[in-house]
Amino acid sequence: MDVTLIVLSAGNSTRLDYPVKKQWLRIDNKPLWLYVADRLNSFYTFKQTIITSNKNDIRLYEKLCDYTIVAGDRERQLSLKNALKHVSTEYVMVTDVARACVPKNIIENLLSNPADCTVPYLKPVDTVVYQNKTINRDEVKLIQTPQLSRTEILKKALDTDKLFTDERAAIEAMGGKIKYIEGSEESKKITYFKDLNLPCLTPPSKNTLTGNGYDTHAFEENKNMILGGVEIDVPYGLKAHSDGDVVIHSLIDALLGAAGFGDIGEFFPDTDERYKGISSVELLKEVINTLTYKGYEIINADISIIAQKPKLKEYKTKIQRNLSKILNAQVNIKATTNEKMGFIGRGEGIAVISTATLQYKDWHEDYNR
Repeated sequence: MDVTLIVLSAGNSTRLDYPVKKQWLRIDNKPLWLYVADRLNSFYTFKQTIITSNKNDIRLYEKLCDYTIVAGDRERQLSLKNALKHVSTEYVMVTDVARACVPKNIIENLLSNPADCTVPYLKPVDTVVYQNKTINRDEVKLIQTPQLSRTEILKKALDTDKLFTDERAAIEAMGGKIKYIEGSEESKKITYFKDLNLPCLTPPSKNTLTGNGYDTHAFEENKNMILGGVEIDVPYGLKAHSDGDVVIHSLIDALLGAAGFGDIGEFFPDTDERYKGISSVELLKEVINTLTYKGYEIINADISIIAQKPKLKEYKTKIQRNLSKILNAQVNIKATTNEKMGFIGRGEGIAVISTATLQYKDWHEDYNR
């Protein structure tokens, strides 16, 4: 049976109340969204796998996998409708990234019981009270995902402005046939930080991640020179779209390289007027925020400034302290000349080489504190 898998992963993760977004929690060395997709694909050979993402993260998702990445939206249902535009198989299985530990037998039972919509559920074991009245708990179903639906029926069911909490509700509202199968306690959702006790969630890898960055800029008269966020007292600066802080530009490339996120030009293109003349410190802070909510911690940075002029001996400590404060990590600054060779030796510009080291934020350690 040809089935497309959709993993919904575009939520804001506000209820987790943790610096790292839920979908970017590391399970060994994979972000949760990739772990969930790979895990389900190990249970069954899906014709296609589609993952919804915050629109600003699409490029980063694509760097880490070969699955189809689609922009999500402000509501789960709208994200699903975006993903369904790319589905041509007869059936589609939809799951939420928060259900990380769905067992193999649930997938097998869904595929063995096709209907307009096949749904796993649990029976409540506690007394159920609704509007101050006790109701028969045998008549209550606790609905889970993933759910298996006929693609065309699901598309028709969602062709409305009315919002539904899951596929079953939409298909049921249009009179479709719903088949229920027994769910699993292992399919519990990760909603709050306390939910991270699921058995399949292994701690983040302890590996360190290293990236290198290089940047160079020519001098420009009558412009302030800023290096590492520190103003240098000379009558010239560096030619650039932003403020020309070549130290921070190199550092940003090293940080992005360690995370596998590309380079500074992909994040802050010099064709974008928003970044014209902007302080590079602001760009660095944005990159740090991105790394933080995607599950990284900065360990250290080592930066070599190569310049025939200006002399930087009196500024090295200021630059080091400023960047260390911004990164909240150890920073080392080195400065050297180019022995009067090349464009640097002729006093035409500056080059900087940076190395940065990251590690995954250990949510497992935080959970067990």
